[in-house]
Amino acid sequence: MRTGMRFIGASVAVGLALSAAACGGGDDKKGDGGGSAQGGELKGVKIEVAAKWTGTEEQNFRQVLKAFEKQTGATVSYASTGENTDAYLGPRIAAKNPPDVAILPQPGLLQQYAAKGQLKPLTPDVTAELDKNFSPYWKNLASAKGQTYGVLAKAAYKSIIWYRPKVLQDAGVNPPQTFDELVKAAGTLQDAGQTPFTVAGASSDSWTLTDWFENVYLSQAGPDNYDKLAKHEIKWTDPSVATALQTLAKIWGKPEWLAGGLAGATKTKFDESVTQVFGQEKAAMVYGGDFAAANISTTKAKVGTDAQVFPFPKAGSTAPAVLGGDVAVALKDGKGAMALMKFLASPDAGKTWAKLGGYLSPNKNVGPDAYSDPIAKQLVDAMQKAGDSARYDMSDLAPAAFGGTPGSGEWEALRGFLQKPSDVKGAQDKLESQAAKAFKS
Repeated sequence: MRTGMRFIGASVAVGLALSAAACGGGDDKKGDGGGSAQGGELKGVKIEVAAKWTGTEEQNFRQVLKAFEKQTGATVSYASTGENTDAYLGPRIAAKNPPDVAILPQPGLLQQYAAKGQLKPLTPDVTAELDKNFSPYWKNLASAKGQTYGVLAKAAYKSIIWYRPKVLQDAGVNPPQTFDELVKAAGTLQDAGQTPFTVAGASSDSWTLTDWFENVYLSQAGPDNYDKLAKHEIKWTDPSVATALQTLAKIWGKPEWLAGGLAGATKTKFDESVTQVFGQEKAAMVYGGDFAAANISTTKAKVGTDAQVFPFPKAGSTAPAVLGGDVAVALKDGKGAMALMKFLASPDAGKTWAKLGGYLSPNKNVGPDAYSDPIAKQLVDAMQKAGDSARYDMSDLAPAAFGGTPGSGEWEALRGFLQKPSDVKGAQDKLESQAAKAFKS
């Protein structure tokens, strides 16, 4: 399904525009988004946008769309794709009735659609806006066979664990720096009467389990092996995968450490996992990228004080730094779709969302003052220090059938491992079987 994307490598470090996003540079003094459409030139034009975002993320993105409407006079409607973006878009594309613009959660999907001629290349004015505001890394990530199709609308830093500082302090636990320290901390919290973790293992949201794996694997196996596994040059039956799964089992194999036990974890969605920690106080810690701040904002907890983060603990010699992102693409011709793409490539779009929280912009001209919470600034520093070891989310680079489909592929194989963490070989065999099929498609 993914035909051209084999881009991970050390160039990630070169393109860590996220660090630039919080370290100054190029704020648009005119406030006009560096050339975005102005006034009412799109009055009467209707644009449909489809994305997987729901809840707070959807609400915040709608504010971005409202800013575009105000700036251009266009009318924009929003459609939720659900977690399986391809399952939503595929039939609409086949019926020749796609949305004007779609936000793809996996670059692998961009490769899939581009190979089939289903995407509209960016027009020169949009490309110029992109070049002005984004590093070559992010542009390459949204390109296929030398043609640029997308704009990275939202980036993510996915190597952190959120926690309630008071709970850890009361138990005498310091934020752990290694995975073994994380295991020890969990045991101490349990002894103190506090459930250590919530885990989002619901079938629809088991992407979180792939992120757990990627952080552990990158740390233990190193960036080069990470690249090879991402390209399926290393099989999932490799001993390095077994080592990572055995490491995860140190936590996943302790159902008493999970809020609601194993039955609860396998039914918990990501949004719920965050609110269980900071709204319901059912656990001390939860894995989630920077975007979890948007969910925390719906509780009484305050990001930066009641809700803090520590780096995902090292399981090996490499400090993991896993990045993610959502890429906007145009599926229809017309000035409305390209005008919105240009706006999404401008500083205005990033600034609008940054002030709402739960967001990091890959746009290098979205300055530090745009961000509303201190965690975003903290994460930028972590990404700066990541250097050449930083890597893009492995599952998002894979064919969607393996890395991006709820209830199948890597998502479901790791969900099965969460349910039976003693069966390392069985999990590896299932992962390899699913990967082999997807990479041949």
